[in-house]
Amino acid sequence: MNDRIETAPQNPADVVRALYDALAKGDVPGVLALLAPEVIVDEPAQLPYGGVHQGREAFVRSVLGAMTGYADVAITAAEVFQGPAGVVGTLTGTLTAHTTGERFPLTMVEIHQVENGAVHKIDVYTKNPHELAAFYARAEAATA
Repeated sequence: MNDRIETAPQNPADVVRALYDALAKGDVPGVLALLAPEVIVDEPAQLPYGGVHQGREAFVRSVLGAMTGYADVAITAAEVFQGPAGVVGTLTGTLTAHTTGERFPLTMVEIHQVENGAVHKIDVYTKNPHELAAFYARAEAATA
């Protein structure tokens, strides 16, 4: 007799939905709980936090820290689709610069690789990376 309790792995799309829910609530511990320890997040190179980031701590410091350091992030909608290539998520929302109050509409598409109930890789695509980078540059310049 086996006394070990088996738990069914979460559906990959449900993992991404939970990740987006935690992000929308600003629940950083909830976000981290859904990321694999060595998660790889690939952001558009044009952004101030662009490039490949590996590990939960790098994600929090380099991506979330940079985004929230200059602006409040409000996610207004998230959709998740599961397919053979992984889980695709779309996020829309608004960034509001701390310094100027400027609002910027945010649209992102992400491709997630989910294994064993955790996100192992996220490829991030923004609708307008050059305009988003300019928004962050204006927000940063206002702090000088």
